[in-house]
Amino acid sequence: MTLIIILVVVIVLLIVWAISIYNNLVKLRNNRENAFANIDVQLNQRHDLVPQLVETVKGYAAHEKEVFEKVTAARSAALGANTIDEKIQAENALTSALSGLKVSVEAYPELKANQNFLQLQGELSDIENKLAAVRRFFNSATKELNNAVQTFPSNIFANMFGFKKEPMFEVPQEERSSYEKAPEVKF
Repeated sequence: MTLIIILVVVIVLLIVWAISIYNNLVKLRNNRENAFANIDVQLNQRHDLVPQLVETVKGYAAHEKEVFEKVTAARSAALGANTIDEKIQAENALTSALSGLKVSVEAYPELKANQNFLQLQGELSDIENKLAAVRRFFNSATKELNNAVQTFPSNIFANMFGFKKEPMFEVPQEERSSYEKAPEVKF
């Protein structure tokens, strides 16, 4: 009789332990999704600001059509992305296109002094800083989920219930070299 009671207690403890691991995986996945929702808020502000910035610059740099088309196409792709992975790829493309726009601006000193442009550029810088912060939080949440999905014993339950390693929100490989160089300062 005591053997049966011990066996039942062990089984109940194993079930409680398994439920605890599963619930932790769900919490970590939800935390990651919440972190991306914070990124979405900043991305929407960025998407609203980009057309204004492009129109302001267009007035000064009509012959830079290709740059504007890239920014507009990248923004459209970012707005049309549905999954987290698609949004990460689309936002990386938009970041790259915005870098091209910044380079074009350098050729127009009178534009850099324009009050509307300065205000829009300041807002874009603010949004980019906020995006950097929420991306760090997203990557931290993703790391926690990935650690749980890949470490024993939670990896057993993760595989059983379809949890998988998720991608980070990283700078694309082709852009890393430009971030690794010190910026040029010209007077």
